Amino acid sequence: MEARFSPINQILPWCRQDLAISISKAINTQEAPVKEKHARRIILGTHHEKGAFTFWSYAIGLPLPSSSILSWKFCHVLHKVLRDGHPNVLHDCQRYRSNIREIGDLWGHLHDRYGQLVNVYTKLLLTKISFHLKHPQFPAGLEVTDEVLEKAAGTDVNNIFQLTVEMFDYMDCELKLSESVFRQLNTAIAVSQMSTGQCRLAPLIQVIQDCSHLYHYTVKLLFKLHSCLPADTLQGHRDRFHEQFHSLRNFFRRASDMLYFKRLIQIPRLPEGPPNFLRASALAEHIKPVVVIPEEAPEDEEPENLIEISMGPPVGEPVVVADLFDQTFGPPNGSVKDDRTSVPRDLRIESLKREVEMLRSELEKIKLEAQRYISQLKSQVNALEGELEEQRKQKQKALVDNEQLRHELAQLRAAQLEGERSQGLREEAERKASATEARYNKLKEKHSELVHVHAELLRKNADTAKQLTVTQQSQEEVARVKEQLAFQVEQVKRESELKLEEQSDQLEKLKRELEAKAGELAHVQEALSHTQQSKSELSSRLDTLSAEKDALSGAVRQREADLLAAQTLVRETEAALNREQQRSSREQGELQSQLAEKESQEQGLRQRLLDEQFAVLQGAAAEAAGILQDAVSKLDDPLHLRCTSSPDYLVSRAQEALDAVSALEEGHAQYLTSLADASTLVAALTRFSHLAADTIVNGGATSHLAPTDPADRLIDTCRECGARALELMGQLQDRQALRHVQASLLRTPLQGILQLGQELKPKSLDVRQEELGAMVDKEMATTSAAIEDAVRRIEDMMNQARHASSGVKLEVNERILNSCTDLMKAIRLLVMTSTSLQKEIVESGRGAATQQEFYAKNSRWTEGLISASKAVGWGATQLVEAADKVVLHMGKYEELIVCSHEIAASTAQLVAASKVKADKHSPHLSRLQECSRTVNERAANVVASTKSGQEQIEDRDTMDFSGLSLIKLKKQEMETQVRVLELEKTLEAERMRLGELRKQHYVLAGASGSPGEEAASQPSAAPRSVTTKKPPLAQKPSMAPRQDHQLDKKDGIYPAQLVNY
Repeated sequence: MEARFSPINQILPWCRQDLAISISKAINTQEAPVKEKHARRIILGTHHEKGAFTFWSYAIGLPLPSSSILSWKFCHVLHKVLRDGHPNVLHDCQRYRSNIREIGDLWGHLHDRYGQLVNVYTKLLLTKISFHLKHPQFPAGLEVTDEVLEKAAGTDVNNIFQLTVEMFDYMDCELKLSESVFRQLNTAIAVSQMSTGQCRLAPLIQVIQDCSHLYHYTVKLLFKLHSCLPADTLQGHRDRFHEQFHSLRNFFRRASDMLYFKRLIQIPRLPEGPPNFLRASALAEHIKPVVVIPEEAPEDEEPENLIEISMGPPVGEPVVVADLFDQTFGPPNGSVKDDRTSVPRDLRIESLKREVEMLRSELEKIKLEAQRYISQLKSQVNALEGELEEQRKQKQKALVDNEQLRHELAQLRAAQLEGERSQGLREEAERKASATEARYNKLKEKHSELVHVHAELLRKNADTAKQLTVTQQSQEEVARVKEQLAFQVEQVKRESELKLEEQSDQLEKLKRELEAKAGELAHVQEALSHTQQSKSELSSRLDTLSAEKDALSGAVRQREADLLAAQTLVRETEAALNREQQRSSREQGELQSQLAEKESQEQGLRQRLLDEQFAVLQGAAAEAAGILQDAVSKLDDPLHLRCTSSPDYLVSRAQEALDAVSALEEGHAQYLTSLADASTLVAALTRFSHLAADTIVNGGATSHLAPTDPADRLIDTCRECGARALELMGQLQDRQALRHVQASLLRTPLQGILQLGQELKPKSLDVRQEELGAMVDKEMATTSAAIEDAVRRIEDMMNQARHASSGVKLEVNERILNSCTDLMKAIRLLVMTSTSLQKEIVESGRGAATQQEFYAKNSRWTEGLISASKAVGWGATQLVEAADKVVLHMGKYEELIVCSHEIAASTAQLVAASKVKADKHSPHLSRLQECSRTVNERAANVVASTKSGQEQIEDRDTMDFSGLSLIKLKKQEMETQVRVLELEKTLEAERMRLGELRKQHYVLAGASGSPGEEAASQPSAAPRSVTTKKPPLAQKPSMAPRQDHQLDKKDGIYPAQLVNY
């Protein structure tokens, strides 16, 4: 029993009772802001019990659905508890999300001012709880360092993108609450010094604190996103941030102007405009907005009794507190006065009061010390942030300067290369400009004339079709009226015949009845003559019969009158029918005359349509003849001798021209079936003329690189094709010969061109498409191995040269071998980069196909890559052999120079083969081009080292003419002149031989094998074969070499220089 009446069982713990009192005082129905002392005690209670269990146990019992002000103040206190309470409060609030959502939905459906605010506030609280549970790195107060922000964002762009979107949603909820509060203040014309306005404005202090941090974090994350993603992808993020920036700036400006906020919070000012995320250096200009809460003066208040001492309610305290406490926990066990428990209770109360006073004093000391530490730390943080911002500015400035210097250097290099390139091309461009411009003007005039003619023909065709449609409609209308009149005539005839038949039937019926009565009368008279004895009896019957006879006679007369009336009606009906027939025949004649007129008009329109369609066909055939005639004239044009084409492209053009012949035959057959529609034939004719002209022009261009006999046969076949095509165009322009056109005659010359193109293709070993992928990897590996072997051999030669030679020769040999070593290293790096770019091309272009299928699909490009790789490996081997001969004094310096030129051309071919399918923004492509420039520089160094070494060695052999007489000098001079002439003749012969060799080399290797041609023509169905001979040199995409008789000094070159690169 004593344990039952102990002080522990009589009262609850003082902290929970104090928390209950603070909750009841903070959350009430008075339209006034929540006092800070009550909110502070609630927050301290959450830290004391390390959670919000007690808070929610009291909050659930509050009548929130009964008062919108009570719900508004509950949301305000919950926001404060979430921000400043114990971290476990967040998890406790997660369990009551449904209660918060129900309160918001309830007040959202009601037309109450505070109710609408409660609906918006609950959405903000739910968003806040979800965000901080998903991202535990961010406390509910949202105050973290930049390092924690970087760690939370991570390095994955998707995570940064998603985090930025969630912060945008968080900021939208905060700004929506502030806008709703200000909107109600404007509507109610409330000021910030009134309690009603302060009740609405008080929660905006927490909103300002949250928004300042969210703004800073979104700026940081957006700058980080712009450093990883293109600007177009983030356009939506920038638009959303700009909208939030202007809303937040207006919110801060309006709040700063209110007296209520000036004594409670120091609101930062945002800049005039949002940050420029497209400029990376703008991050250094960003200043973090800092919200400062000034220290509050201690409020004058009387100490409250934690435990109720007297039996009645204390003065000035609402009775609802005790009622709420009693409802929640029930009446205390020791409510009945008992002398046994009164003394210990008083002692306990006094001891608790002393403890409370002591704890308050300690708490004040702790607060003062904490505030001092906080001020010191804030000053240190501000100083460190200032230093950090200064360093960031310097870093950004240095980065910007570095980028500018790099950009300027790249521009200078590009300008230098462009100047060197343009200086050589300027003269040639000026010569070609006048001829090209004149030809372009002619083509432009011809094109405008064709466009005008085509538009005029289209307009005529449209008018003809419209007139034909109107004629057909009028014809159909006449036929419909004619059918209606015929139907009406037939109906009137049927009605007249029915009435006539009905009258005839009635007349026949009356005649039969009259005959029957007459027969009866005769029978009666006969019976009367035979029965005289019954005369008296029959007299009365006779009277009756006489009466009946009179009645029947009257009926007969009536029937005859009816019959006469019916006959009169029939005659009138027949007369009306005759009049109607006459009118119908007259109208039918008029309609027939109109129909004949319409048919004559239609016939004229049809004939006009046929004439216009034939005129369109004639115009198209004439234009096609002009195109074909122009193509045939190109075969004899001297300017066309500079144009070249590949057999593969010629084959593709000839095949398409053959397909166009089939379409032309179908169009011709369709036109003969329906002469009113020539569109199909005109379209097929236009396509055929262009394809045939293209085939003829490319046939002539292909013959310029072909041997003499095939070239002559190809030219003759092209001429035959042009002649037959022109003959066909002439037949299409003649009405008499149009039905006898045979387009199939064009197949023979086109098939001949196709066959000659197939014969002119390079002859090489056949390789299956499935083996191309493995061959590429094998050739690249072989090239890398050849280069590695070349580097080792050059190092061995350098060691041997150091032991075998000395002095000037050793210096020359070392210089040459060092330049060769540098060249090999540059080539090795270029091959490695080309391999990486090749893998990138295959991965990006093959899609769902395998690597072998990709190589087989792009066989032309693959073969070009194989050829280029072979050329690089072969060039490296030849360079090493030439260097070895030069070092051993067994070779010539010129061989080394030629090998350098050859290997530079081979690497250029490899770069071109790799570049044709690469993305222009690929980093591997940029590195490959840089490696190509390095190879050219190293090759130039090899040539320079070789020439300088040659000059250095040959300078030692000085000429001594001191012992020669005048006659001997003259004799040696003549011998030297003879030698010079012999050497010049030999040089000219060798240059001509070199030109023929290269021309034959182009024919064997295939001029169309360059990688750049794959973009212009489709790959052939059969795979191209790969040769095992020496790979082709880097081919210039210029015109074919001209013959010797076509060269003169106007070209700026001599015939012997034609084969030089």
